[in-house]
Amino acid sequence: SLPGIFPGSRLFAAPASAIANPLAPKPRHFPVKAKTCIFLYMYGGPSQMDLFDYKPELQKFDGKEVDMEIRRRDIKKSKLLGSRRTFERRGQSGLWCSDAFPNIARHMDKMAVIKSLYMDSFAHGSANLQMNCGRILQGHPSLGAWMAHGLGSSNPNLPGFVVMLDPRGGPIPGAANWTAGYMPAAYQGTVLRAEGNPILNLQPPGLRTLQMQRDHVNAINAFNERHRQGRETYSELSARIASYDLAYQLHTSAPEALDLSSESESTLEMYGFNEPKPEHPLAIPPAHFGRQCLIARRLVERGVRFVQLYSGGGHQQQNWDAHHGVEENLKIHCPEVDKPIAGLLQDLEQRGLLDETLVVWGGEFGRQPVWQGDNGGRDHNPKGFTYWLAGGGVKAGTSYGETDPLGHEAVSDRHHVRDLHATILHLMGLDHERLVYHYGGLDQKLTGVVPAEPIRGVIA
Repeated sequence: SLPGIFPGSRLFAAPASAIANPLAPKPRHFPVKAKTCIFLYMYGGPSQMDLFDYKPELQKFDGKEVDMEIRRRDIKKSKLLGSRRTFERRGQSGLWCSDAFPNIARHMDKMAVIKSLYMDSFAHGSANLQMNCGRILQGHPSLGAWMAHGLGSSNPNLPGFVVMLDPRGGPIPGAANWTAGYMPAAYQGTVLRAEGNPILNLQPPGLRTLQMQRDHVNAINAFNERHRQGRETYSELSARIASYDLAYQLHTSAPEALDLSSESESTLEMYGFNEPKPEHPLAIPPAHFGRQCLIARRLVERGVRFVQLYSGGGHQQQNWDAHHGVEENLKIHCPEVDKPIAGLLQDLEQRGLLDETLVVWGGEFGRQPVWQGDNGGRDHNPKGFTYWLAGGGVKAGTSYGETDPLGHEAVSDRHHVRDLHATILHLMGLDHERLVYHYGGLDQKLTGVVPAEPIRGVIA
């Protein structure tokens, strides 16, 4: 019989996955402040010229007909659409923010706002993949997987990479946005539900107790470890052992991390739990994203390395895809996330966690400065869009780069999204050139083969 598979055995006194755990903590390439990252992903493509990228010229020439490239090499006459939002300079930094985000506006001094990003795809599917995985094709590891590969996890009882989705649906093309690709499966994102059972099918079936489940997992791991002997280079086996062990630990660790009963009423209020639902029938109460933001704070407190929250799901106005009316879109989605995000930034700061937590905000691309349809819609725009960063190692109160006077295309300090990825990795202590994974005869990188560089102007 195999040793260690019966109760009382000492073979697995420590987790079986410690034998060759792909999520074991790893040293950074260089010292940095940030230990964890929260990525607030506005699926659909938020409109930069209605939120953070104020364009007086666009306002001045509202309604004027111009020639503009809407799809690649498709230049047509279009009518300029000025923003219906009111912009003000906020805080001591004087960064622009519109009245669409009255709560986030109070935190502009914490941010570095990058207004000159561009990417390769006009389509949601490939644009989401490029923003999340660095490529426009499926099968490559996501940003969270690269962080798990480079840094490991500091808490063996929770996943290193967690994803939470909008109740209206997930992004196109689904799980490919948080995949481990050709890396060990242990690096892929774990989707947690913000309410109810956090992970489906996690509880043991029938009358099986946790101790019985522990013995069951030990037995499986014992067989797996015997099979792994002589196959140490086959990483999927170590990942499978680690996954079984983590799944067992999640019986107790995941419900505890998601249990908000210990949070004060003032904290819940800060995250928007008591805010009314926006009037639009497609909107959801701010409490949903607020719950996710609060759980994200609890997860990073407990050592989860990378947490990605999705705002927006389904199609068209159910996400930030403003084809059928940008004003309607903003009225749906801005109130859903405004107070929760402001609460997250405030909560992280007052707990002393903001310096060691990198917060990233943005979507897969931006919007066009011209009318689409009869309802004031804006089409996709990958040629110039905005992201902001806050927290660990970020040069706070910074506006970096510019789009042209109409907000259509990045023209000053232009940076491809691969530079954004290099920046995020750098702020987490990882050199994008040294963070490699050998696959297919190549040393693969998140940033690919085209040269990339961190955006130094937003790094403190």
